[in-house]
Amino acid sequence: MHMEAAVRLSIPLASIAVSAVLLVPAGTATAEPPAPPQPAVRDFGNGPERNDEAAGGDERAQALRTAPPAPAEPSGGPSRDLGYPRRTTLPEPAENPADASVKLGLVPYHGIAPKLNDLQRRSDRVSAEIIGRSAQGRDLYLVTVTAPETRAEAREQARLRERIAGDPAAAARDRKLAARYKAPLYVNANIHGNEWEGTDAALRTIEELATSADPKVAALLARTRLYFNVTANPDGRVNGVRPNGNGFDLNRDFVTASQPEVRAMRRLMIDAQPVTMIDLHGYVNGTLIEPTTPPHGANYEYDLFIRNAYANGLGMEAAVNGLGYTPEKDGVHPAQIPFRDSAEGWDDWPPIFTPQYAPFHGAVAAHTVEIPLRVNNADYTNLPVEELRRRSAINTDVAAAAIRASWAFVQDRHDTLIADQIEVFRRGAAGEPSRTVPLGIVPGFGPEDVYTTTFPRAYVITGERSATAAARLADHLVANDVRVGRARHAFRAGGRTYPAGSYVVDMRQPKRGLANVMLEPGADISPRVDAMYDISGWSHALLWGATVEPVTGQAPRVAAEPVKAAAPTGSVPRGSGPLAVAVVDAKEVQAVNDLLAQGVALTWTDDGRVIVPASARRAAGTVADRYGVAFTQAAGATGTPLAPVRLAAAVSADELFTLRELGFPVTPVSTAVLNAGFDWSATDVLVVSSGLSHAALNPAARAALDAFLTTGGVITRGGTGAAFNAAAGLLTVTAVAGRSDANGVVRVASSGGPVGGGSPDHSFVYAPRWFTGLGPEVRVEQAYAADGPLVAGHWRADPRTGAGGPEQARGQAAVVSGRDERGAAVVMFGTEPMFRNHPKGLFPQVARAAYWTATAKAKAAAATAP
Repeated sequence: MHMEAAVRLSIPLASIAVSAVLLVPAGTATAEPPAPPQPAVRDFGNGPERNDEAAGGDERAQALRTAPPAPAEPSGGPSRDLGYPRRTTLPEPAENPADASVKLGLVPYHGIAPKLNDLQRRSDRVSAEIIGRSAQGRDLYLVTVTAPETRAEAREQARLRERIAGDPAAAARDRKLAARYKAPLYVNANIHGNEWEGTDAALRTIEELATSADPKVAALLARTRLYFNVTANPDGRVNGVRPNGNGFDLNRDFVTASQPEVRAMRRLMIDAQPVTMIDLHGYVNGTLIEPTTPPHGANYEYDLFIRNAYANGLGMEAAVNGLGYTPEKDGVHPAQIPFRDSAEGWDDWPPIFTPQYAPFHGAVAAHTVEIPLRVNNADYTNLPVEELRRRSAINTDVAAAAIRASWAFVQDRHDTLIADQIEVFRRGAAGEPSRTVPLGIVPGFGPEDVYTTTFPRAYVITGERSATAAARLADHLVANDVRVGRARHAFRAGGRTYPAGSYVVDMRQPKRGLANVMLEPGADISPRVDAMYDISGWSHALLWGATVEPVTGQAPRVAAEPVKAAAPTGSVPRGSGPLAVAVVDAKEVQAVNDLLAQGVALTWTDDGRVIVPASARRAAGTVADRYGVAFTQAAGATGTPLAPVRLAAAVSADELFTLRELGFPVTPVSTAVLNAGFDWSATDVLVVSSGLSHAALNPAARAALDAFLTTGGVITRGGTGAAFNAAAGLLTVTAVAGRSDANGVVRVASSGGPVGGGSPDHSFVYAPRWFTGLGPEVRVEQAYAADGPLVAGHWRADPRTGAGGPEQARGQAAVVSGRDERGAAVVMFGTEPMFRNHPKGLFPQVARAAYWTATAKAKAAAATAP
């Protein structure tokens, strides 16, 4: 869910309340009702959820270290070349008594495939397919429920769907299209692993639709396809935890798509093109049903969205309340709709959530539904099984009611929903300006709800800074179904000349909203709302390392070929001498670490380059092709020998994933791991951002750490890292904390130091920090710009003290480096260079920090040698 973390960290969600704990003796049928929902109170001491659980030293980290790699992913999405039913025989996993679902009386993961296989045998309305695999290798099941279709009929549906998105103006003129087209509804369940019951409600609904003799159901399935992602997070379902097997909150990953489960959902939304979708979560009492409070995403066609989303929200509310559960009898409060019932704090601003991503693929109604009674975390551990199962049964009823209301909504508004989806795409293809939603379009829609943006005529993406970054961004856009062209020749646009091979995103395209939400800088919305649910700023254009320029006015006059995959960027110059590669992109980090893992003797230079000996030119050619890296000649370059940099990392799960993705050998550690006796002999650099307290180390662990610091390096991030630096007596700095819920894209100024050199002009912050009182040994690698520094996001000073705002951060050190009195090389980040694996252009800062800290002592020793 969105809400679970918000409650844990006291995010303000006015008029939204979570389920109270119901302590019921075993066998008791009813409970003392919880207190009615109360407005939440703003707590400026806590920020939104960050995926910030320490990834080291716990059972999940051990599973990540020992789990076999996931098998290759199947191609996702419904095929246009097969009819329905398809009757795929799903492989049935071995029984797992430890599946966390079992305790709740719910269907365990290993029970899903047998149930679906049985339903496919019993009904010609049900088709089940595998559309991907989870991080730990579990199958992801897509179930399509519809009336039987021949191959020809299925191809006709595909043609109509493609016409809606591909030529929406013609689709809008076709008065017979809606009568022939099956409106798609998408139900997403269990994206948070320990919010289980959406899966069981989906299975129940599938069976009801598959076996019903009701003529209304037959009529529904003749005009509708219902797509069920039965469990979006099977790893979390089995393990009883919120994230997937890589430790990621999947409902924060949609603009990044770092995780296989999210890539499968993305493909499904592109291929199915639902007019309506619901995402089933827990636990908020009363049941919370979107649409949301302000701020509203400025890249949506919000006039079309709000009138449909609000109508479906009202229908789901009526269905949930109609079940007859009451506070007095069952401990269940009436449903609530944030748009209507709350002022702010539950927004649809960032497209990182499933219902905020789906509208870019045509969903004109999309909802998070938070079912009421908590069964996870401490309740899962402490409550009697009978009470947990009572709650889960109610939750399943509630989720099933929301699904039934949604398919009734699609059935009732069939033609209107299709017409509105066509209109979304038509406006994009026509390049119409962002529309201001009329006030009163639905009851309560006022000036505070109005958000618009300005679409440029095009964007141009070049390799001016990094060709590999430009190619990655182009590929990412294409994977999101954004149309990208590649210039055959040099061209002029917006008063400048762009080289051949530049990528052009014409903003007159059906999915221009998705293109713009990724490529525009974003907006500073700090003045408009007091509180945000999650991140408020992101920008692939500013954070992914490519050079992206908006073009206004006339369209670029350019001959461009459609891009299916970015052009290769790897190269090795002819010749026989040593080679060099500048570490300015994540792909270059991967290439360097790959060469190091092969045993190639590399050299690190102070200007952020790696030198490859002439003897390894063939290996360089291989990694150039593999990662798209361009090597250059390295005449006369000298530096310090670089061996594989082995990291001991007390970090969050997203950082652990990113460090390993970059190719670093990483051993997760924590306070407990170090106290148990840790062998430092295989570590070059300690990374500290989460789960390690120097003060909590026992004397033996502290002595071992002190011994390591005489030879190894340290990288820190955030509050935990700053506290470690102070307690360990490393660099002389005072760490100043910005407001903990502040986040977004910031403007920075970098030095030519070993870490800051070559960095982009923008960075990302989340609970930002800066450093003052710098000792003589400290170097400023990067500072917050005096202009701003916030570009996009939400960052205010604490209203009680006036401290912690962007004004206080201006010009202050954001990233520093230095060597302590023991000689340990240290880098401290007040920014977030690996946040949720998103800011790709910042990853090289971390790599340069690792290479510099690992080699600084050797360089110093060489400099002082006789």
